[in-house]
Amino acid sequence: MNDVLEAISPATSLSGPATCVSKVELRVSCKALLDRDTLNKSDPCVILMVQTNGQWTELDRTEVIKSNLHPVFAKVFSWDYYFEEVQKLRFEVYDIHGTHSIGTRDDDFLGGVECTLGQIVAQKRMVKPLLLKYGKYAGKSTITVHAEEISGNNGYVELSFCAKKLDDKDLFSKSDPFLEIYRINDDETEQLVHRTEVIKNNLNPVWEPFKVSLISLCSCDEERKLKCLVWDYDSRGKHDFIGEFYATFREMQKISSGNKVTWDCINPKYKQKKRNYKNSGVVILSDLKQNKNLTHSVTLFLLYISSCQVAIDFTASNGDPRNSCSLHYINPYQPNEYLKALIAVGEICQDYDSDKRFSALGFGARIPPNYEVSICISIQGVVEAYQNCLPKIQLYGPTNVSPIINRIAKLAAGDGNIKDASRYHILLILTDGVVTDMADTREAIVRASYQPLSIIIVGVGNADFTDMQILDGDDGVLRSPKGEPVLRDIVQFVPFRDFKTASPAALAKCVLAEVPKQVVEYYSHKAISPMCPLRDLLTPVLSPLATTPTE
Repeated sequence: MNDVLEAISPATSLSGPATCVSKVELRVSCKALLDRDTLNKSDPCVILMVQTNGQWTELDRTEVIKSNLHPVFAKVFSWDYYFEEVQKLRFEVYDIHGTHSIGTRDDDFLGGVECTLGQIVAQKRMVKPLLLKYGKYAGKSTITVHAEEISGNNGYVELSFCAKKLDDKDLFSKSDPFLEIYRINDDETEQLVHRTEVIKNNLNPVWEPFKVSLISLCSCDEERKLKCLVWDYDSRGKHDFIGEFYATFREMQKISSGNKVTWDCINPKYKQKKRNYKNSGVVILSDLKQNKNLTHSVTLFLLYISSCQVAIDFTASNGDPRNSCSLHYINPYQPNEYLKALIAVGEICQDYDSDKRFSALGFGARIPPNYEVSICISIQGVVEAYQNCLPKIQLYGPTNVSPIINRIAKLAAGDGNIKDASRYHILLILTDGVVTDMADTREAIVRASYQPLSIIIVGVGNADFTDMQILDGDDGVLRSPKGEPVLRDIVQFVPFRDFKTASPAALAKCVLAEVPKQVVEYYSHKAISPMCPLRDLLTPVLSPLATTPTE
């Protein structure tokens, strides 16, 4: 599943930082699917595919929902999520006929969509139009994918439900009941948590136990309302409503040895019309097993990363861009090392910015009057801005990066308001040599370590980068010239030449692997709860930063 990365050859292998992995659960629903059937509605199923070494292979699939153009699937896709990798996914929707395997001519393709796991996780709720072959829209069909991050193996619970004396909805036989549990979100929307199997011809069903994460069940909020519905199954998709009840996880925990938790299953219409109406049966929680205590240890970095900036070295040591020996030479057939590094890292980072806007900065150049690098849309926009500015500037020097770090650190600090300070920033610096203002840079990094900022430095070319390892801090705590230590390690330095024979994904994996830990360390130090409302913290940072000439 994680063979997307090509192995680094022995000559270039690195003992990089440990990979940060999170478990993610994906839930899928569709709306307005095409109706391919003549007599009934489509019977949809969603196939989840993953791209490995350029090939698409099936990872898993949902259940088939009979006769439904707006299906909400109960199947939960569990996936290991790596922040520093591009994990490409494809969702394909089919109308299933009979028991044939998907892909046969009897099955109708209802549409598909491609994305990265990072895009889904960053958005939490991704809605995309479904596309048919050759990019044609499948009518007004859409697919919605919800992502919830699970903290390791903590916070799972196993629930066992049964019911007694349910209403009989069938004329010649008994009801075929199933139970649905929905979580009610802060915005009053409802998220399907679990749908049980159907118990045929039984008014006293005992459903199979099921396991669910506490994040999915109640967002780690014991008082969060859960809406529970009981239905009589109909093979044509027109299920009969039996009743409903509301519960909380705190109520469920009242279960103890020999005792069960029960709820009246209420049909509001019957309750309003029938004077002596009591219920439409009772639903019983017969057992609850919790593997660990309720925990709030949600991985934080996905909630906070919201802004990426790029700074490029335009010093004269790079060579004249018109000369093919220059590190800035634009070869129409092959990107230079600056572009390779920029694209490899930028394509990962852009998934975490809702409108994909990057602040592009330069340093070490003489620039014409009033020249500025504008805010760029997507990493491709940064690439185009870089290529367009080369003929307009004079490469100069020296290689001073402290002004860049100070400017971004000031931006990261905001105005002291918690909303501004809770936006986390990533600064990517691409340079061809050792910085000439090392003392000022050390001081700037120590100051920046108190702000929501991580710095990635990629060394381009064949210069001696030995002194740059000091900034990384891997061999010891970085200190300012006055001896003050950094609050936390925020710098990752990598020479690009170590990855010349490796894939771009390998470079991105190495330089980004420490970022999640750095984000968590910052917010742990600030003691900001992971459960605090963060929706308004994720607005992108759009600061029109001018190119910074070296002082």
